[in-house]
Amino acid sequence: MKKTSLKSIDKSNWEEAIQLSVKEDQQSFIASNLYSIAEVQFLDNFYTKGIYIDTKMIGFTMYGIDPDDHNYWIYRLMVDKDYQSKGIGVQAIHLIIEEIRGSNDTNIPLIMIGYNPENLSAKFAYKKAGFIETQLSSWGEQLAKYTL
Repeated sequence: MKKTSLKSIDKSNWEEAIQLSVKEDQQSFIASNLYSIAEVQFLDNFYTKGIYIDTKMIGFTMYGIDPDDHNYWIYRLMVDKDYQSKGIGVQAIHLIIEEIRGSNDTNIPLIMIGYNPENLSAKFAYKKAGFIETQLSSWGEQLAKYTL
């Protein structure tokens, strides 16, 4: 059985991360992995991770504690176009939740996410992983929460 895991993005794998891509009709839904790797350099308490099946990176995530509301947020989650529709996104969400639980020493109660309301793949993956939709944000994204 193949093992899904998360591994920190560092100098050994960042180039592999920026080669990943989503389907063409999904590209407007998410920032590039290269942008996210640059952005995380300026965010305290945020992490970028590769999503792996065994030793192959097949996705990318960025998550951490948002400085505005002090909740955990999953800012990015993507699965490469060649590995979509196989349940890997939901597995990755569960791995992220477990990592957050393991480091949540300040008892932050929520994990939040925001996604384009037209991104049905994201909507169904987050719902399947236990997120509950809340409201539309002022910037137009559907927000959803997961209670830790």
